[in-house]
Amino acid sequence: MFRKVLIANRGEIAVRIVRALRELNIRSVAVFSDADRAALHVQMADEAVHIGAAPSRESYLAIDRILGAARCAGAEAIHPGYGFLSENAAFARACLDSGIKFIGPHWSSIEQMGSKTAARRVAIDAGAPIVPGTEQGIRDFDEARRIAAAIGYPVLLKAAAGGGGKGMRAVHAESELESAMRGASGEAEQAFGSGEVYLEKLVQRPRHIEVQVLGDEHGHLIHLGERECSIQRRHQKVVEESPSPLVAEHPEIRERIGEAALKIARKASYANAGTLEFLATDSGDFYFLEMNTRLQVEHPVTELVTGVDLVRWQIRIAAGERLTMRQEDVEWRGSAIECRLYAEDPFNNFFPSPGRIHHYVEPAGPGIRMDSGVYPGWTIPLEYDPLLAKLSVWASSRPEAIDRMRRAIYECQITGAITNLSLFARLLDDPAFQSGRLHTGFLDSFMPEFLAKRDEASPEAVTAAFLAAASREDLTPPEEGSGSGNRASAWQLAGRRGMMR
Repeated sequence: MFRKVLIANRGEIAVRIVRALRELNIRSVAVFSDADRAALHVQMADEAVHIGAAPSRESYLAIDRILGAARCAGAEAIHPGYGFLSENAAFARACLDSGIKFIGPHWSSIEQMGSKTAARRVAIDAGAPIVPGTEQGIRDFDEARRIAAAIGYPVLLKAAAGGGGKGMRAVHAESELESAMRGASGEAEQAFGSGEVYLEKLVQRPRHIEVQVLGDEHGHLIHLGERECSIQRRHQKVVEESPSPLVAEHPEIRERIGEAALKIARKASYANAGTLEFLATDSGDFYFLEMNTRLQVEHPVTELVTGVDLVRWQIRIAAGERLTMRQEDVEWRGSAIECRLYAEDPFNNFFPSPGRIHHYVEPAGPGIRMDSGVYPGWTIPLEYDPLLAKLSVWASSRPEAIDRMRRAIYECQITGAITNLSLFARLLDDPAFQSGRLHTGFLDSFMPEFLAKRDEASPEAVTAAFLAAASREDLTPPEEGSGSGNRASAWQLAGRRGMMR
């Protein structure tokens, strides 16, 4: 086992990795930019190394500085977390060349599956269903026009070298194709350094289902079931859960989609943690979309329903250990939901809302998990993704998990930055969400009603409701053992007020 591991990341995922390393009795080395000198992951790690200025290209994306920090600290391995360099094949190869273990798949698997077009070819070779489209990048507009006409509109232009919604354009008619192709290619070039785009059929109102796989370096590969990731804004996941509500309607889909994921992963000679993403229909059909060759933001829901610590296993696998689980050993219990807490304003097109956190209270109690990278007094940097924390819950059933998440959201308090907690509070009460009728356009159709009720969600409106309630009932603390419900109603309103800031 390693003695010391460097974490090439920041925020809540860096904190998560520090904790896993501590449980394994491995010393942790954090890296930090100028903007992150006071960050929580820096405070929690055993050691910390400064790697550069605030812009990520001068710090968290600077391969030479990351490797230099590892050598300086004497780290034997590097965990990349997710984002930044986690799916950078050149970085994984540079680690190998430097004699430092990369905690993730081999660089060749990252390179192969990191290209969306190459990944589609692997899926075809594995016999997995894919969305109709091209297996190569589009060379010019004339080729795009011919292929789009053959596939049939609407079609989707996608960046071959990346994801997260960047370099992606939906095209509903030929008249839109040329400008969409220019826009997608330019955005892809800026985001991923490659303007290559490809075409695929646009599946209307699909579910976004992904499958977690885990493999050791001795050829043993298993899957840990599916996650539903259909609640998205601008192709960025916001709420995730496991199991997918689709499994309740089609119990056989878990085995079928899991086996498809394993076939693709085996074809790519994959080891360590990875995720195969699919589009699925309500009828139970599914199509391979892409593979993420890293840990996912939403990994906690899989950990909660399977009891498998994915980060711990990532480290053990990288150290050469064999998986001790067979596929038949994997069990799924209950239901888990994750909400991503962002410093952004849902009433202003999710515009980032950095600032100094004045007051911060995490929810607690049975079945609650908070993966956080913040604390009171910390200033949220402008330079990075505004993800603050991930609130996850587990319960024995999906309805109970929704109830528990609702309670946890009301307990969660943060002031000094606008967050998206108010969105989750409304979303959990939506009848369509509660019944599991989900699709990737769900949030787009939900937002108009949410925005129309902005006045009801404002802090001023909540304060007025609290004062109105106070005038109707005695809100003084009840005598011990009196059983009065007044304290509970006051707590709920206060919790709602804290939540909205």
